[in-house]
Amino acid sequence: MSVIRVPSAKVALSTASVYPERTPDAFELAARLGYDGVEIMVGQDPVSQDVEVLQRLSDHYSMPVLAVHAPCLLVTQRVWGRDPWVKLQRARDAAERLGAQTVVVHPPFRWQRDYARDFEVGLARMREETDVVFAVENMFPLRARGNEVVPYAPDWNPVDYDFPHVTLDLSHTAVSGSDAMEMAGKLGDRLAHLHLADGVGTTNKDEHLVPGRGVQPCAQLLERLAGNGYRGLIVLEINTRKAISRSERIDDLSEALAFARLNFAASTTAT
Repeated sequence: MSVIRVPSAKVALSTASVYPERTPDAFELAARLGYDGVEIMVGQDPVSQDVEVLQRLSDHYSMPVLAVHAPCLLVTQRVWGRDPWVKLQRARDAAERLGAQTVVVHPPFRWQRDYARDFEVGLARMREETDVVFAVENMFPLRARGNEVVPYAPDWNPVDYDFPHVTLDLSHTAVSGSDAMEMAGKLGDRLAHLHLADGVGTTNKDEHLVPGRGVQPCAQLLERLAGNGYRGLIVLEINTRKAISRSERIDDLSEALAFARLNFAASTTAT
């Protein structure tokens, strides 16, 4: 007899998933659709940078902030100042104040030479100062005229480095042409955070499709994680900016959540 066992990992909505709507809309939709919480993408939206406002939104919608994504994108280079260490410190402080368990951080850009040189040691030092987990995210190389360009240092792929906590993003594995299942296997318990999305592997295009609409092994990975007793976060980080209406965006967010809930279950045999 087959028994379905559903592990306890929570499923959160990234506030980036509602763009061009704003951070307050993400709280509203996450609560309405039944997500367990939200991941704050700290960006140009002033609300995403304001811990007091975020706490009020969390209280109003009874929707906990489970993770904070530090402002590591090209378009957020001036958010919370220009010093990348200050950005991480502020992300950590925000996570502590909001009760979030994880800060998501990208590898340094190659031109951030001092930051890149000290990244591993500096991150280790910050880990000693807090219970918040710093989960380094896999990125991807860029390709031009048959050549591969890596804009990150020490690398776009944190798997082979000594980071104790890693974020695995399945849209990024599509862009890099990586084997997501192999990466997850190598990470083992170091896999602390999952950005659930999909992609078809279009060159240099980070698609963040609704899971199930691309070629990534989203369902298989969720089932494996469930079977392994995964206790990290599952965060839906999808692109809905092309939705022609709010109702279409809501449909995409609902479909993504249903996909995660359905596939994050482990089948065991009862005797």
